[in-house]
Amino acid sequence: MKIIVDGMGGDNAPFQIVKGTVDAVNEFDINAIIVGKEDIIIKELEKYEYPKSKIEIINAEEVITNEEDPALAIRRKKKSSLVLGCKALSEGLGDGFISAGSTGALLAGGLFIVKRIEGIERAALTTTYPTLKGVSLLVDAGANVDCKPEYLQQFGMMGSIYMERVLGVNMPKVGLVNIGTESGKGNILAKESYALLKSSNINFVGNIEGRTLPQGEVDVIVADGFVGNVILKLTEGLAISMMDTLKEIFMENLKTKAGAMLVKPGLKSLKAKMDYREYGGAPLLGTKKPIVKAHGSSDSLAIKNAIGQLIKFIEKDVINIIEKNIDKIRNDIKEEE
Repeated sequence: MKIIVDGMGGDNAPFQIVKGTVDAVNEFDINAIIVGKEDIIIKELEKYEYPKSKIEIINAEEVITNEEDPALAIRRKKKSSLVLGCKALSEGLGDGFISAGSTGALLAGGLFIVKRIEGIERAALTTTYPTLKGVSLLVDAGANVDCKPEYLQQFGMMGSIYMERVLGVNMPKVGLVNIGTESGKGNILAKESYALLKSSNINFVGNIEGRTLPQGEVDVIVADGFVGNVILKLTEGLAISMMDTLKEIFMENLKTKAGAMLVKPGLKSLKAKMDYREYGGAPLLGTKKPIVKAHGSSDSLAIKNAIGQLIKFIEKDVINIIEKNIDKIRNDIKEEE
């Protein structure tokens, strides 16, 4: 198996990206292609021990930044690490692609270079969402701010397949984010999406309210990209605020400091549970080849874990299963017509 890595994408590129790739090559026994400025990548690789034949380099003279318009950057910066990485994936030089760079540019590259699976209306950015029961899968986390009911139906299908195949949850429960649990609640998009999801060949359990998401009542959380991204960012903000508040409380006086020492192991466990680095990256579901978006601030641990997630994405044949399921949905629609 060969993984293509955007060596110049992310806040800590290329240093942490290269180290994470080396760690993944050593731990998972895979081959890798690092796409980036060759002289810099070579210099970084010299710091580490690894089988030299297992890592190749594709020279990329340009870098796409977060400040650039994604679609324009993809068209104008043909020699960027992200574009050349997507191109290498499309041409079959590797089995999957990972980048910690611009989310918008990666989405554009996935759509324009790698292309969507035939029949998939929109590719969705998917991320793990920590809950009291473990993790749920949030689809879509921000790729599509304007959606049609058909898109959400496909999000539910793709998320269910990924949750079952990659994260090992049998018959995952799929819920639609809404302002109430009743089937008649919500706007037109929510009502029509509910009907389509209910008719789909997935374990759809109905609507779910935002306040119950952290309890882990469903395994797959379906939302349009606007709502999904708000949920994600709000949860991240609350987690940071909660940890900061606890820190202030525990540092108030000697008694609270003593209490902090007693609960320190539990707090470390809580922090680890909410650490994005442990969960790898966010798979882009709906493209013809496996793509994973790593967090922009990823360190080597996050990159290694994101590559590990991408390996499972590839090994579990998720793309092929999505293709078969979208064909079934399209055939069912034709029969109804």
